[in-house]
Amino acid sequence: MELRQAWRTNGFFGLLGGLVLIVVCAVAAVASIAMLSDGGSAGWVALAVVAILIGVAALLGLTGLTVVGPNEAKVIQFFGRYIGSVNQPGFSLLVPLSDKKSISLRVRNFETQMLKVNDADGNPVEIAAVVVYRVVDSFKAAFAVDDYEQYVATQSEAAVRHLATIHPYDAHQQDRTSLRDGATVAEELTEELRERTATAGIEVIEARITHLAYAPEIAQAMLVRQQAAQVVAARQQIVEGAVGMVGLALDRLSEQGVVELDEERRAGMVSNLLVVLCGDRATQPVVNAGSLYA
Repeated sequence: MELRQAWRTNGFFGLLGGLVLIVVCAVAAVASIAMLSDGGSAGWVALAVVAILIGVAALLGLTGLTVVGPNEAKVIQFFGRYIGSVNQPGFSLLVPLSDKKSISLRVRNFETQMLKVNDADGNPVEIAAVVVYRVVDSFKAAFAVDDYEQYVATQSEAAVRHLATIHPYDAHQQDRTSLRDGATVAEELTEELRERTATAGIEVIEARITHLAYAPEIAQAMLVRQQAAQVVAARQQIVEGAVGMVGLALDRLSEQGVVELDEERRAGMVSNLLVVLCGDRATQPVVNAGSLYA
C-alpha cells in the first residue's frame, strides 16, 4: 500500500451543512410534537423518525470536521482501513467516523548520544552526530514502523557506529579518509542514513559529526603522537627548504665567481648552512682566530 490523498472538502461548507441539518431536525421535531398534541397518529411518528435520522446524519457529518496545521499531515483510517492522507492546511471535512492521526512534516534535528567506539585502527574514540530530517511519506511513518522518531534515533546511532569502525581517527596515508575529514564523512553518513530510514518515509537532509575525540584512557598518548607527527612534518618541510636554499647559494657563488670552493670546502659550507637553517635554536658564529693570523 502506498501514500494517497484522502477525500476532503471545505470544512466551513461541512459545518454549514451540519448546522442546516440540525435546524431541519429541530423543525421536524417541533412539527411532530405539534401533530402529536393535535391528536395525529401516523403523521407525528413519521416526522419524529425523520427528525431522528436528520439529527444522526448531522452528528455523523460533524465528526468528519478537523483542522490541519501547516507542515502537518492527517493519516485517515476508516474502521482500521487506511483510506488516505491529507496535508492541505486549513479547516476540512473528511470521511465521518474516521480515525485521524497527526504526523508532523516539519524539519527536525536529532543529536545522538556520545558513543564510545573503536575506529578502523582499533583506537577507542568518542563520537556523536546531529541528524536533520523530516517526514515525506506519512503512510510509512505511521504504519511501516512502530515509532518513527525512535526508529530514526536507533538507526542514527547504528550508522555513526558503523562509520567510526570503517574510518580511522587520523589517516596517516594521503589516500585514506579519516573521521576528521568533515565534508567527506558527513556525506557518507547522510547517504547511509537515507538508505536506513527510507523504510519509515523519512528524508535525511543532513548528518554531521558534532563531537570527535580519543577516549580518555588513550587521549594523552595520542596527543603526544600527534605532536610528534606535526614536528616530523614541520622538520621535513624545513629540510626541503634548507636544501633548496643551500643549492641556490652555491650556484650563485659559482656563477658570480665570489669564491672558488673545492669539494672539501663545498662540503663544509653545505654542512654549516644546513646547521644554521635547520637548527631549532639561534646559531652563534665562531671565528677561527688562528686562520686570521696564519
